[in-house]
Amino acid sequence: MTLAHWIYALGTLAVVITMIFRRNVLIPCIVSTFLIGLIFKGSLIGAVTAVFRANIAALSELGSIFVIIGLMVAMLKSLSVTGADELLVAPLKKLMVSPFISYLVLVISTFVISLFFWPTPAVPLIGTLLVPAAIKAGLPPMAAAVAIALAGQGMALSGDFVIQGAPGLSAKSAGIPIPIVTNYAAILSIITGVTAIILAYIFMRNDIENFIKTGHQEAKKSIEEKGAKAKTFHAPYLVWLLLISIILVIVAMFKFNIRGGDASALLGGTAITIMVIATLWVEGSKGLDIIADHLTDGLVFAFKVMGQILPIAGFFFLGNPDAVKSILGEGAPGYLFDIGKIISSAIPAKGFLSAFGMLILGIITGLDGSGFSGLPMTGTLAGAMAAGNVKVAAALSAIGQMGAIWAGGGTIIAWSSLVAVAGIVGVPVFDLVRKNFIPVVVGLIVSTIAAVLFLM
Repeated sequence: MTLAHWIYALGTLAVVITMIFRRNVLIPCIVSTFLIGLIFKGSLIGAVTAVFRANIAALSELGSIFVIIGLMVAMLKSLSVTGADELLVAPLKKLMVSPFISYLVLVISTFVISLFFWPTPAVPLIGTLLVPAAIKAGLPPMAAAVAIALAGQGMALSGDFVIQGAPGLSAKSAGIPIPIVTNYAAILSIITGVTAIILAYIFMRNDIENFIKTGHQEAKKSIEEKGAKAKTFHAPYLVWLLLISIILVIVAMFKFNIRGGDASALLGGTAITIMVIATLWVEGSKGLDIIADHLTDGLVFAFKVMGQILPIAGFFFLGNPDAVKSILGEGAPGYLFDIGKIISSAIPAKGFLSAFGMLILGIITGLDGSGFSGLPMTGTLAGAMAAGNVKVAAALSAIGQMGAIWAGGGTIIAWSSLVAVAGIVGVPVFDLVRKNFIPVVVGLIVSTIAAVLFLM
């Protein structure tokens, strides 16, 4: 262990402690990168350039994730001006006939929409258009909020097997193929999600019965049903264009075994094509200018969500022997991989100890309220501990991903995007955290046990 290794270890510890105190980890990551660059390069200039190159290396690795998120949001924005978004979910309102069916409809619709458009854009769509109908059917607002949070911020985002932003980040940090992490994360996210969603509904049965018995006029007042948006004649055609395009993309992914970056490219290309068609058809010649606004709004959203990841990922890429070369040059060691080898000699990579250790680490990294900022750490450590075993690395990466995103993505962290769910539905965010906590923790424990028994 060199001095730079100790700096890396202390920097990682500083990141974890900073997350525990709910502070942003950018400064610890930047300072640690600077010090390692100073030690390895032996000069101030080398240290300064290392900080910059770390950000460039991260952008090079993660740029496709930024773009795909931005394009999906931009496409949805181009459709929303026609009222196509409301038309898309209109048939679901007719299914709201009972509390249980309403809960199920919210779960499924949130999950599916979140897979393709990410949870943050999906929340206002589901919250304003479907939640009022669910409340009229007898589902309490809190139960509706739980359904949206667990299905979107939890199950869809932690698996992320369509856009593949989360598994892509975990896999690249671990130095293993994206498809295997995507598959493992999908399995664990479904196990965690189904367990949490079922338990949450069971725990809320008395609340639902009381809500129906005592009447729910007051609860209705807490959510103002959004007035119907003026729909243009383009709306139904754009809905069909979107649905057919998504179905064709899914069919192509399975038929031609399109995975990882190729799947993101296919989805992103489809999104930008639909955006161009929708904007030009609806706006005519004005679309030449308006499309730039849609694209800018989408990319701004992506960088707001993911922008802070660059310095964080840059620091943890120093731990990966493949990525560190582009930052410090040839001969630079993978610091976290070296540390991981020492840890793995004392703690077997396979087994409950390493799996639950990775889960706890993932949850700790999620305490910053992001969910994604810890993935470079958990992914890199998973790759280091696995010592070349791809299956073990993928399983540990997926477990860490579950902990980070279910915590910070978020379902059990009040200062995460869970605030948006609570705000849209009109419930106290800390009460929502309490309702989610036990089901989510049990779900994570069950999925981690499953990973140890069947995936490693």
